[in-house]
Amino acid sequence: MEPLKDAGGLPHDRFKAPNPGRRKNYFAPLFVASVAVALVLVIGTVLTYTARANTVDSSDAPRLSVPTARQHDNEFARVAKTVEPAVVNVNTESTIKNPHRGMRVPPRPGPGDQGGDSGMQDWFDRFFGQGPQGGDGGPPGGGDMTSQSLGSGVIVSASGYIITNFHVVDKADRIRVSLMGEPATVSYPAKVIGSDRETDLAVIKIEVPHPLPVAKLGNSDSSQVGDWVLAIGSPFGLKSTVTAGIISAKGRNIVPGRQFQSFIQTDAAINPGNSGGPLVNLEGEVIGINTAIYTESAGYQGVGFAMPSNTIAAVFNQLVSPVHKVERGSIGITFSAETSPAVTRMYGGGKGIIVQDVTPNGPAAQAGLKPGDSITTVGGKAVTVGDELVGEVSAHRPGEKLKIGYLRNGKQQETTVVVADRAKLFGAQLGTSEEESEEQSPKESKLGVTVKPVPEAVAKHLNLPPNQGVVVTDLKPGGFADTIQVSRGDVILEVNRKPVGDPKEFAKIEAELKPGQDVVFVVRQTGQGREAINSFLGGTLP
Repeated sequence: MEPLKDAGGLPHDRFKAPNPGRRKNYFAPLFVASVAVALVLVIGTVLTYTARANTVDSSDAPRLSVPTARQHDNEFARVAKTVEPAVVNVNTESTIKNPHRGMRVPPRPGPGDQGGDSGMQDWFDRFFGQGPQGGDGGPPGGGDMTSQSLGSGVIVSASGYIITNFHVVDKADRIRVSLMGEPATVSYPAKVIGSDRETDLAVIKIEVPHPLPVAKLGNSDSSQVGDWVLAIGSPFGLKSTVTAGIISAKGRNIVPGRQFQSFIQTDAAINPGNSGGPLVNLEGEVIGINTAIYTESAGYQGVGFAMPSNTIAAVFNQLVSPVHKVERGSIGITFSAETSPAVTRMYGGGKGIIVQDVTPNGPAAQAGLKPGDSITTVGGKAVTVGDELVGEVSAHRPGEKLKIGYLRNGKQQETTVVVADRAKLFGAQLGTSEEESEEQSPKESKLGVTVKPVPEAVAKHLNLPPNQGVVVTDLKPGGFADTIQVSRGDVILEVNRKPVGDPKEFAKIEAELKPGQDVVFVVRQTGQGREAINSFLGGTLP
């Protein structure tokens, strides 16, 4: 019998169940493709939804445009534009011989330490141009160093006369001045016309083939506490920098013993490099020269000081005179900056300045003034504090006659004093000539100190027996004596337990000293408002 066939006539065995392996190979690719398509659809849907969700409609956003430039009415901007062209950048370079080969220099006392006004001197160590940008100090035991200093100045004459600070140009070998508005690569050599350490002012001059813009000087006596002021200069070398503030105080004396440094205090931002730049009022007038800051960080802390313009004008006029120096009058007296109320009531009734000492054969002595007198008037003008007395007397030229009113035993009296040259009088007190009393570098010595015999007046004032001690007339900056805090005017009594009677004995002892040896001075020192005391000052000789 024939086998069964399907409708197509094929044998029935052709319709056997499919092979299981062949069925799997057929459906797997189809399944994978289906899943992939599904994933693509899901991901596309999610992305489309996310894009739609993150899209912000900005069809209503405006188009921004910059208006045409125009000048706004601003007092600060007007003053800055007026004065800025007359402000210059002062760059100095000097070579410093290193006296510290192989030694570690002890730090100076801070403002809170004991040691006379050496702590206060740290304020001036932070003067502009001696701050962080001051120069390459080099290693303590290295060779000579090159120091670069930055400062500012203000032009006061179209012919190139510039006022700046003494400490900006002090000991500079080279001085170059850059003008505002000119390329940084252009600078002009400057020469020092004159300088005055007492007020920390200096006059320098540049030669330029065209007239220079000039700043107008104002009257500092017209300024008031609370007035707006601008400080203009080159802090950290950033030319044409303007800061604003107010006058915080006037007549500020920041360092004891600096009789001619009475400052305007301001909170206008002043930093290293501003020194020598102008402090300007809203009339565009220079009312001060920015000189110092009080700071714990060597940067701006809201307390700056400027020398008043009235002082600047008086100093400038003398520095550009044929003698190129400031001559100040003196009558040869000493007084205490701070007097006990009891002493004031006993001697002066609170109406004047009590004379502590009178220079033998000096102007005051010749006019009959004595210790205990209380000076009440100078040239007919009342004086109540020492700064007023010094200011009035020093403003008179040597040789001028000056009427002095004073109280003696409660009775008002008057005398005429012939004013003397302060520098000569000071030199006579220290046993030096006028030339020797000028600021100068001491002779080379192991100890870095210049000494002279003790003048009779000084010996009497310090209660010294005859032929005892030598007086320090000069110090080498950074020298051994300077580093152990010896000061000009101190009397050295002993060196390493050996008494010193005159400069020859001092030189003999100095010649025997060896590098690395301990050296101790016994010195008689006088401090402001206190009796003379003996101090032991020592260190290791480099």
